Amino acid sequence: MGCLAGPVVVCAVAISPAFYRKSYRKLAWLRDSKLLTSSQREVFSKELLLNPHIKTSISFCYPETIDKVNIYQAARLAMRRSIKKLSKHARNPFVLVDGDKLIHGVELPQRAIIRGDRTVFAIACASIIAKVRRDKMMVRYAKKFPGYGLEQHKGYATKFHKARLAALGPCEIHRRSFSPVTNLV
Repeated sequence: MGCLAGPVVVCAVAISPAFYRKSYRKLAWLRDSKLLTSSQREVFSKELLLNPHIKTSISFCYPETIDKVNIYQAARLAMRRSIKKLSKHARNPFVLVDGDKLIHGVELPQRAIIRGDRTVFAIACASIIAKVRRDKMMVRYAKKFPGYGLEQHKGYATKFHKARLAALGPCEIHRRSFSPVTNLV
């Protein structure tokens, strides 16, 4: 959520009971997307998306919305969208939320789990799928907005990104409410 550029991307995952009756060796080491390499995330994401017992829903909020409502509220809005789309296809859905707060406006039973992406398989799956989707979006944005190095840092506040931002100014996918972008507008 702390990127200077690009959308916030979230994923909801529904896993059927049939999934747990099989053994998936390739998924045995699945964990928080931030603890995996880019290539590991790609492999896991592909494996998860191809699994017939896993359903996903991805939603995003673009920088204009992030700047209007703040990053936390934008992420929550995207979460509500994903859950709404996915819950239509799940029997007795129960929402596991990565973090310490429930999602307001979701009328389903929920449980917030701090560091859930490190301890809960379904949350780790959602984390990986969302990260891979966002990274691919940023690579496409890099072609549309050359010079920022978006394909490398994916919009995070690296030294290189901040230097290019200072040299070029913000483009339309930069989050204008985020420092140092706000100082350049």
